Amino acid sequence: MAVRIRLARMGSKKKPYYRIVAADSHSPRDGRFLDRIGTYNPMIEEIVISDERLNYWSGVGAKPTTTVARLIRKHRKAAAPAPV
Repeated sequence: MAVRIRLARMGSKKKPYYRIVAADSHSPRDGRFLDRIGTYNPMIEEIVISDERLNYWSGVGAKPTTTVARLIRKHRKAAAPAPV
């Protein structure tokens, strides 16, 4: 089973809200998933990711999609302390 870390769309029409999930690559976009890793709200540019769950799934071989990889980089950059 190939596991991908990807977005699942939630929210209403014209007000998207995404969950970042670990899911089987053959599952539908909004279908069954294995674990919820975080959320992404594009309306206010809010990214919330559980580093513990992300490290676990990355450690067992889950690959993020290109969009999720970009969001992870953005999240880590924001969480990193500013150099003095």
